[in-house]
Amino acid sequence: MNYDQARYGDDERNEPLLSEKRAAEVDPGEGSALPDELTRDSLELPAPSEPELARHYTRLSQMNWSVDSGPYPLGSCTMKYNPTFTETVAADPNAAVHPDRDPETVQGTLELLYGLQEYLADIGGMDAVTLQPPAGAAGEFTGITVAKAYHERNGNDRSEVIVPASAHGTNFATAAMAGYDVVELPSGEDGRVDVEALEAAVSDDTAALMLTNPNTVGLFERDIVEIADIVHRAGGLLYYDGANLNALLGRARPGDMGFDIMHYNVHKTFATPHGGGGPGAGPVGVVSELAEFLPRPRVREADDGDYELFDPARSIGKVHGFAGNWLVLVKAYAYIHRLGDEGLLDASAKAVLNANYLAERVAFDVPYGPFHHEFAATAGDRDAADVAKAMLDYGVHPPTTKWPEMVPEAMLTEPTEAESRASLDDLAAAFNAAAADSEGALADAPRKTAARRIDQTSAARDPRLSWHALADAGSTADE
Repeated sequence: MNYDQARYGDDERNEPLLSEKRAAEVDPGEGSALPDELTRDSLELPAPSEPELARHYTRLSQMNWSVDSGPYPLGSCTMKYNPTFTETVAADPNAAVHPDRDPETVQGTLELLYGLQEYLADIGGMDAVTLQPPAGAAGEFTGITVAKAYHERNGNDRSEVIVPASAHGTNFATAAMAGYDVVELPSGEDGRVDVEALEAAVSDDTAALMLTNPNTVGLFERDIVEIADIVHRAGGLLYYDGANLNALLGRARPGDMGFDIMHYNVHKTFATPHGGGGPGAGPVGVVSELAEFLPRPRVREADDGDYELFDPARSIGKVHGFAGNWLVLVKAYAYIHRLGDEGLLDASAKAVLNANYLAERVAFDVPYGPFHHEFAATAGDRDAADVAKAMLDYGVHPPTTKWPEMVPEAMLTEPTEAESRASLDDLAAAFNAAAADSEGALADAPRKTAARRIDQTSAARDPRLSWHALADAGSTADE
């Protein structure tokens, strides 16, 4: 038995908990102000040395995949590389500002937030922006809530939101959470919005059409001006899901296409860390007639040149604390400011180029094209999830699978502009190696990862969120 086997068992990737390695008895001391029933006589805490601690977390990091490990081509989710200079900016001691300070003492902070509002408004073709929503999904909900407040203010009782089959996946849930009936719109044979079906679907009950452009199979909605006109004639609003804005930076603006509301996924487009439940940021932009409904507070430049917080006249209220997740917004500002106009243009060009290059290199059929930023290949008569798990064994992270449903056994892939040609070739090689695997090999994959195949349905419906829960269920670390 070698050293790793003696220490970690047969699976050398099984890293014990710190408390399983070495613990020390800690005397809580006397004189606690807490009542006796809330104190204990002794406490065991992990007691690793600095090298042990560094090795522990390094091993854990090596058991997981991240954009620092390699490409993360999850289509639609856009796992974009986060440049380290933005982390340095956010870690500057001058950025450690409590959000509840008097505005007169944080003019630099407010100036930066105002500048980001202006950047995003210009990029999206919007008239006003709120930075408050703490994630893309929260931005979606905020945007649809603004639409609802607008209709109610105008005395219109509208009950439906139209969502195309090619829309971003969260749109259906957002509309339902806002209290609307969801009307799903089929796609045409070319993978885009079926304009005739849209004309039949809109009515006096239509509050909004939620759309992303390019859509979820990477296709630009060429009829977007006509689509906007159809929705507006019915008295509805056009909502832009910013999931795919990375393809349009500096080239086209949702506001110019006729969109009334949009949210920005700063992790997808402007390289902040992906929220993963938080902290994140999902700013929302609107045209001028909707600005009075945005969450409070917003930032504006006062007549004397200072910056101040203010509440829009008919605000829907707060959707998050203060003006938003400050340090995430600092990173987005730094990214936009450093790239500038030419850099953003270059990013969108390479995002589109990389997607089309990779689509040409994979051995699987790709039913639509040409693409912007992402494409949906089909695994054909194979299970897309099996192919994805096999790709893990070939040293890359797999794409999004089984969605969108308009592509059977879909593998939705987005390489982003950050990947080099060599990186794209490695991704294509992994796709093609998995395509050549036997059915038996696919069914047994992955074989080289820290965790083998899991019951995903049970994991979602009955999650065990702590090590203690595993122990209570009779599991062991070896399992």
